[in-house]
Amino acid sequence: MDGQPEELTTGNKETVEMIRLSDFPVNGSLLKISEKLDIFIPIVTEFQYQIYQIKSFWRRNEILIIIFGFLGIILGSWDLGIGELSGGGDYNRSGIFSSESGFLQIDDLSLILALLSAICWISFFSLLWINYPIMRENLVYLFTGSVIIQLGYIRAHAESPNFPSESSFSSLISVLVVNLIAFFLTGFVVHRAVLETRDIHVQQKHSHPDPRVFERGKVDHKLRIWTFSLILWVIFLNFSSWSGSHSVSPSPGDLEFSHSLVIIYVLTGFMAMALFLNIIWYPQFMLGSSEDSILSSRARVLSGDLIVEEEFEMGKCPVCNIETSAKKNSNGLIIIPCNTEGCKGDGEMGEECKECGTEIASRIVCINCGSDSPVGSHFGRVDAW
Repeated sequence: MDGQPEELTTGNKETVEMIRLSDFPVNGSLLKISEKLDIFIPIVTEFQYQIYQIKSFWRRNEILIIIFGFLGIILGSWDLGIGELSGGGDYNRSGIFSSESGFLQIDDLSLILALLSAICWISFFSLLWINYPIMRENLVYLFTGSVIIQLGYIRAHAESPNFPSESSFSSLISVLVVNLIAFFLTGFVVHRAVLETRDIHVQQKHSHPDPRVFERGKVDHKLRIWTFSLILWVIFLNFSSWSGSHSVSPSPGDLEFSHSLVIIYVLTGFMAMALFLNIIWYPQFMLGSSEDSILSSRARVLSGDLIVEEEFEMGKCPVCNIETSAKKNSNGLIIIPCNTEGCKGDGEMGEECKECGTEIASRIVCINCGSDSPVGSHFGRVDAW
C-alpha cells in the first residue's frame, strides 16, 4: 500500500491499525490437509487480507452505497401485494416516455417503486463517482458492460421466452456477443489499466536500492483476489440478468410467475453489486491519492501523463553476483544512488547529487555480502590496468 500510515483514521474517527500484505499472518491450515496445497497458501492469505481490509476500512460511505444498491434491487423487483409482475402486465403497450407507454400504464404503486429504484441506482453510481475519483473512467466502462449484459438477456428472452431452452440461434449469439463485449471492457480495459497503473506506481513510489524492500512493495500490491472478484462480478451479473429476465419473459397467458427466480435475482444481484463496489474501492484504497487516474500505459502515453523511461542495465556485485543499485544507461553513463542518509537522489560518480549536492562516490558496498568494490566492476569484466 502506498501512503498508508501504520494507523488510519476512518470516517467515524476510529483509529485502525494498517497491516501490509507482506506482514499479514500466513494461513497454514492447508498444509494440515496436504503439503501439495502449499501453492494455494499465498492466495488464501491474500483473500483473508482483503476481507480484513473490508472489515477494517468500509465505513459510512461504503455502507451507504450498499444500502442504495440493495434498495434499488428490492424496489425494482417488489411485487407482493401489487401483482404487476406476476400478472404479466399488458404486452400490447411498450415504451417509457410517451403518454401511452407501457411504463406509465402500470399500477401506481409499481410506478412509484420503479421510480424510487431508479433514484437509488442514480445515488449508488453518484456516490461511487464522488468517492473514488481515480476510478471514474473505469466506472464508466464497468457500468457500460453491466448494462450491455442485461440488455443482451432482455433481447434473448424477447425472442425465446424460455431461454436458454428452446432458444433461437440469434438469442444465443446475442448473449455471447454482449459477454464478449463485457469481457473486453473488464479484462482488456479495466483490468489492464489497474494492473499497469499498479506496476508504474510500484516502480516509481517503491523503488529502493535494496531489492528486498522493492520486492516487499510488489508483494504488498498483489491484485490476484481483486482480479478474481472481477471475474465473479461478471458471473453473478449474468445469473442476475438471466433470472430477472426469465421470471417475466413469457406472455401473460403463459406466465407462471416464479418467486424462486426473483429470489435468485435479488441474491445474485446483491452479490454482483457488492463485488462491483469492491472492484471500484480496492484500487482507490491501495493507491490512495498518489495517482490522478487509473489508465493503461498506452492511454498514459497518448494523454502525455507517462514519460517512457530509458532502459538501464543494472549492476551486479563482482563478488556474489547479486544485483546492486548502480545502473548504466544506453550511452554508457553509470548512475549511482546518493549515500547520504535520508537522500533519495542519484547522479553520475564523481558528480554532485541532484538532490543534496553531495559528491557521488565511485565505490559501492554490496548489501548482500558487504564487499566494497569500484562501480565499474559491477558491469562486466574490468580491465587489469
